[in-house]
Amino acid sequence: QVQLVESGGGLVQPGGSLRLSCAASGRSFSIYTLGWYRQAPGKQRELVAYIDSGGSAGYIDSVKGRFTISRDNAKNTVYLQMNSLKPEDTAVYFCNARSPMSYVYWGQGTQVTVSS
Repeated sequence: QVQLVESGGGLVQPGGSLRLSCAASGRSFSIYTLGWYRQAPGKQRELVAYIDSGGSAGYIDSVKGRFTISRDNAKNTVYLQMNSLKPEDTAVYFCNARSPMSYVYWGQGTQVTVSS
C-alpha cells in the first residue's frame, strides 16, 4: 500500500512559478512510475507529466518547456516544477504512482490557481 500526499499548490500570478511536491509512504518507491495529473472544473482529468523508474520523463505538449518533473527516491518524493504559469494551468493537481504490476495510487490533490 502506498499513500501519497501533495503539497505546494496555491495562488500565483500569470508568469509565476510553483513547485509541487508529493511525498509517498510505503516501500519500493524507486520502482514506481510517477505522474502528475490535473483536473480543471468541468474537464476530464489529464496526465500532465510522468517519470519512470529509470528517470525518463514525458510531458503533454501544452507544458513542454515550462514544467519539469523530477524524483528523489531517497526522500520518496516526486516534484513538479511549474514555470511561466498561465491561467489555463488552473486546476487541481494530483500525484499518481503506478507499480510494475499496475497497481495505481492517488493523492488527494492540491489546488493551483493562476490569476491576476
